[in-house]
Amino acid sequence: MKKQVLMAVLPLMVWGCGDATDADNDGVADGIRDPNNVSVVVPSTPKGTVSGQVLSTTLQPLADVTVAMTIGSQPTGKSATTDGSGNFVMTDVPAGAQVLLTFSKTGYSTLRATSTVPSAAGTVPINNGNASFGPVTLTQLNGSLSVNVVTPQGRPAVGAKGVLEVDKAGSVILSNYDQASSVVSKVYVEATADSNGVLTFNGIPSGVELARLNGTYNLWIAPMDSNGDGVVDTGGYMKSYSGSLIVETQVTTLAQLAPSKPSNSALTIEGGNVSSLKGAVETDPLRNMVRPGEPIYVYFNQPVQPGSLLVRLTDEYAKESLPVTASVNVGGYSATITPGNGIVQEGKEYNIFVRAVSAEGGSNYSQTGFFFGGDQAAPKALTIADLRYQETSLPPAATATQLNQFEDVFVNFSAPVAKQVGQSVQVFFASDIDNNGTVGGNSFGEVGNYSRQGFPLEIAEPTKPVRTRTPAELPVFGIQPSGYSTRYFFNYTGSVALNPSQVRLVVSFSNLSAVLGTNDTYESIWGQPINTDLEATGIGQHAAPPAAP
Repeated sequence: MKKQVLMAVLPLMVWGCGDATDADNDGVADGIRDPNNVSVVVPSTPKGTVSGQVLSTTLQPLADVTVAMTIGSQPTGKSATTDGSGNFVMTDVPAGAQVLLTFSKTGYSTLRATSTVPSAAGTVPINNGNASFGPVTLTQLNGSLSVNVVTPQGRPAVGAKGVLEVDKAGSVILSNYDQASSVVSKVYVEATADSNGVLTFNGIPSGVELARLNGTYNLWIAPMDSNGDGVVDTGGYMKSYSGSLIVETQVTTLAQLAPSKPSNSALTIEGGNVSSLKGAVETDPLRNMVRPGEPIYVYFNQPVQPGSLLVRLTDEYAKESLPVTASVNVGGYSATITPGNGIVQEGKEYNIFVRAVSAEGGSNYSQTGFFFGGDQAAPKALTIADLRYQETSLPPAATATQLNQFEDVFVNFSAPVAKQVGQSVQVFFASDIDNNGTVGGNSFGEVGNYSRQGFPLEIAEPTKPVRTRTPAELPVFGIQPSGYSTRYFFNYTGSVALNPSQVRLVVSFSNLSAVLGTNDTYESIWGQPINTDLEATGIGQHAAPPAAP
């Protein structure tokens, strides 16, 4: 009994020692006899086919089209060539594989398309899965398109660079249950405009062929830098044309480049180290501070005509023009303004006027601004630079050289100061101004006044030159208030006439801090609060304007 069992098992062991083969490539391992019906045998490595047909846009077969296939992520693929009927077939393609086919032929557009071999390959009948491409149509690259390019000013745009995209230059016609994941067939041609500003794109599908595919020409022309300074002189251009439109017109297309900035955009100043030139709201002194010896930089939103730039400069009182030069740079987009040597001094305020004309749209820009001499990183302590009073008594009155009741006293600081909203700082005299025989105590306006009541100091920012003649001096140009000034004043209401040369004044910023509980009512151009008392002795006299004739 045991011997019979061994003899029965032995043939099976001998068969199992070798590897299975499929020499006839039928998807079934050789040597299998039961079951012997291939309709019920599942292939071990199911395979399928990829096939199709390639035609011209007139639906004529294209022979000798190379069809290259990439199978999934495999490093090597397959290839085939269409026959006289435009047909091709590639076998032994793994079922379920994603394939990319590239169709190419000299003188014709290239088309790429993807699809998937059906996973049902290898069921019944064996290896029957097929991915069908087609018919595939390719356009012939024997056409041309000319584009006449002109500058924003209407001149030939010599040297303009253009790119023409033809989309679509081929197609895959699908029917029944065939499908392709994606189809790409585009043609790109570059060209440079000749001496007449004409761009000619050769080696593209003709308008007739493109019309059959309902395709379009997409044109891009790059912005131009005609003088080679690194700054574009014009904007670019983009437009699409249908193949049917080109067939209808059959004329050279016109492309007028746009200005580097929109032509309907008004000329303006976009930046620089004097922000007030951008507009009245740019009044922060730290953004309007120029170091002595440093130029002023201005940046426009579009190029300006070099000869149109006009710059004028004055001091805080706008009495006379100060020397200044200006040059246009970077293709008209910027200007460098250089005050005369030694003109800009630390702690001084200046008025500036800039006018320019756009090189593209012709719009004008005029702006009055201001700036301060100084270094943002190096604030300076504030002092009283000068004291002056305005004499109102006319000679030969005995009091004509004295500070009399109701005359204005001007306090000039060493740098511009801003008075914020709130109570004014008080000025006190180290004199007996109420003629009671004492200085201080409860006397109004005297140093040591316990009630801290003095003369309120108010800003007297100049809007025009101080009048010294008749007719009065006119400003060089209308100036823009900055809210900061070196010039302040108060009205003297004391009952005693004083000798101006002997008067000692105290501007009590510390007194203001004690009254308001704040130390930033007055502020320097460096953004620092002023909370230290300032004093000076000796009041000069403003030159009185001559009497009217």
